[in-house]
Amino acid sequence: MWLGGRGWLGVLGHWRCDLRRPSFARIWSSFKGPMAETLSTQVGTAGGLTAPHQQNGDAGGDARVEPSPGSPKPAGREVEPAPVGGEYPSAAAPGPGKRKKRRGATGERVVPPPKKRRTGDNDFLRNTVHRHEPPVTAEPIRLLAENEDVVVVDKPSSIPVHPCGRFRHNTVIFILGKEHQLKELHPLHRLDRLTSGVLMFAKTAAVSERIHEQVRDRQLEKEYVCRVEGEFPTEEVTCKEPILVVSYKVGVCRVDTRGKPCETVFQRLSYNGQSSVVRCRPLTGRTHQIRVHLQFLGHPILNDPIYNSVAWGPSRGRGGRIPKTDEELLRDLVAEHQAKQSLDVLDLCEGDLSSGLTDSTAPSSELGKDSLEELAAAAQKMEEVAEAAPQKLDTIALAPEKAVETDVTNQEADSLCAECRLVRQDPLPKDLVMFLHALRYKGPGFEYFSPMPAWAQDDWQKD
Repeated sequence: MWLGGRGWLGVLGHWRCDLRRPSFARIWSSFKGPMAETLSTQVGTAGGLTAPHQQNGDAGGDARVEPSPGSPKPAGREVEPAPVGGEYPSAAAPGPGKRKKRRGATGERVVPPPKKRRTGDNDFLRNTVHRHEPPVTAEPIRLLAENEDVVVVDKPSSIPVHPCGRFRHNTVIFILGKEHQLKELHPLHRLDRLTSGVLMFAKTAAVSERIHEQVRDRQLEKEYVCRVEGEFPTEEVTCKEPILVVSYKVGVCRVDTRGKPCETVFQRLSYNGQSSVVRCRPLTGRTHQIRVHLQFLGHPILNDPIYNSVAWGPSRGRGGRIPKTDEELLRDLVAEHQAKQSLDVLDLCEGDLSSGLTDSTAPSSELGKDSLEELAAAAQKMEEVAEAAPQKLDTIALAPEKAVETDVTNQEADSLCAECRLVRQDPLPKDLVMFLHALRYKGPGFEYFSPMPAWAQDDWQKD
């Protein structure tokens, strides 16, 4: 069929219009995807519509909002209506380092939590430590001498020389630094925690090495004084029995042929009818040497909590006679001090005990009947005090103003600390003193003395 010029123009015009429709639909579909996420939130806010997945501030879902009836629809896709005001928000992504602010169900802004960051340079961290230390005497540490080389002090009983076990602040090293501004001291020798008397520190490492060399060459003379049970012989007594360490953890030694050789010279100074004051000169430096040798001689230190204990048997270790194994001895010592609430004497606490000791803390049959009854009564008293402790803590929590009036220290109780729930009686001053005192230290070019303690006087009587 032949068409004229005007006929062909009509056909071409109609064909061009049909080509524009799919092109427009494709363009609208390409814009519709990224705009739908932005429009859906504002339409839901303006029109009262709520998308379930946006209740937690999630803006990355595929939510759809139903258009109003009668609104035109593009081919193949749904069209979200324009928000109130007719303006579309910008769909630009947030810049680097900025958190994207999103809206929740009620229109409030929901900001996601910040990402976890690692610590780096210039970060400041703080840690609070809650700890318990055993009680020590309030007697001050007196300075006996000080020069450019050494510091010599009169150490009170019950205070350890350096931090160890549960002790940190209540140590000679810490107290000298805190109260006398004496820092970086080097101990030249050590004294047992319960021993008092002359204690020397070097101010420099060179002085420390020089005096330690004198100690190794046996150029340093030490002299102690103690009060022992019974009437000590008037003549000079020399004990050369070897000493073996039974337990480093508990801190117990005894005379044994497998031990290390040592020698101590004893001389009685006075006798008051019940106990004797004895001067001791240890020629070697074994652990607990004076205390173990006095026990072996049958004259233990009058108030020695370890070597004058009923746990050693009826003879208290005299002549090395111990009718039990080392394990039984340790078990009985721990059981005795657990009942007396004095495990710190053994440098132990409840958590430090090994499973073997804690599972067998019942005293052995070697202990006397009276001792067993005494330990049982003390253990019962300890349980009653422990049961009353939580009630006391609850009272403090309910009435803090009364706690201030009665006991200020209870305000530091921590509900998560098991030690805070144990209420222990403060020991008496005499319970923190053992009758062993370092009286004199002498070496090449120096000699230092400490005053004689009150319990070493000739007319002293036991309370």
